[in-house]
Amino acid sequence: MMNPSVHIFPFSEFWPAYLFFLIAVAFLLWLSLRLNAARVHEVSIREATITALSWFGIALVFNALLYLFTWWRLEYNPEIVTALGGTPNSLARSTALEFLSGYLVEKSLAVDNLFVFLVIFRFFSVAPQYQQRVLFYGLFGALLFRAIFIAMGAVVMDIPLVVIFFGLFLMYQGVQVLKGDEPEMDPEKNKILRFLNRYLPVSSTMAGEKFFAREAGKWMVTPLFVTLVFVEITDIMFAFDSVPAIFGLTKEPMVVFTSNIFAVIDLRALYFLLAAFISRFHYLNYGLSFVLVFIGAKMAILDELLHLNIPTELSLLVVLGLIVGAIVLSLAKPPKEPSA
Repeated sequence: MMNPSVHIFPFSEFWPAYLFFLIAVAFLLWLSLRLNAARVHEVSIREATITALSWFGIALVFNALLYLFTWWRLEYNPEIVTALGGTPNSLARSTALEFLSGYLVEKSLAVDNLFVFLVIFRFFSVAPQYQQRVLFYGLFGALLFRAIFIAMGAVVMDIPLVVIFFGLFLMYQGVQVLKGDEPEMDPEKNKILRFLNRYLPVSSTMAGEKFFAREAGKWMVTPLFVTLVFVEITDIMFAFDSVPAIFGLTKEPMVVFTSNIFAVIDLRALYFLLAAFISRFHYLNYGLSFVLVFIGAKMAILDELLHLNIPTELSLLVVLGLIVGAIVLSLAKPPKEPSA
């Protein structure tokens, strides 16, 4: 696209569509929560697989509709086509591919986030049948914070110096991941946990699936609520990497917003689907580190400084190749069993 400051779906004009999309997703989450409220249970691999594949299918259908709607809008707004360069069909195709690229990157980074969820649930001894409740409510917070971060990004990411800064930041993060220097979530040493224990009446025992419970006539915060707070904090930390990464692939706010939401909406199902197998993907971090370095270099150096404007198709192939390659390598060379 020739002029990145021109958007096909500017927020000022399409804010009702953004709001409707957010409300629709929140409603589906609420409906899912209500359907599961009657039966507290451990999510099976079969249930998680069906849920994850269902959301993946919905994302693909949405992408097809996005392509058609983009083509229709550009057909009747030739001034946008002129500003961006190309044809309605090529621009619509590029938009759809950007959605797929962003969805793939966000989904892959979300998988990395599951490691932290495992640590949190194990630390607080949250039973499997209660973990999905925490993840459900955690997703509502994820929707809210992503909407805020993306709205802020849509404003500042048209400034070249900001784009270069975030590009260099992603490259730095990628190198840190490659070196194994990522900050670890250690709830036992976390200052937020100390704050909650000091200023909130935190119960020492679980109360089933409840976030609040009465003990000796006094309302107490249960460890399940503290777990939810940590899940939200983890998601905010994750968003600092993921949101700039997707802006490195597209400057279109609608694509950034929808692909990001679709990538995290089935995080609950993805967690239960991969929890038993996640240790097998021991090379995935290396693949993700190269993805971050590639996107950061694309933002800061190739696009902004050299004005090479890498085609969306090539970006998608690079990202897909790095992630699939890391997964295949993990399966081909399983981790060595520790010697006795």
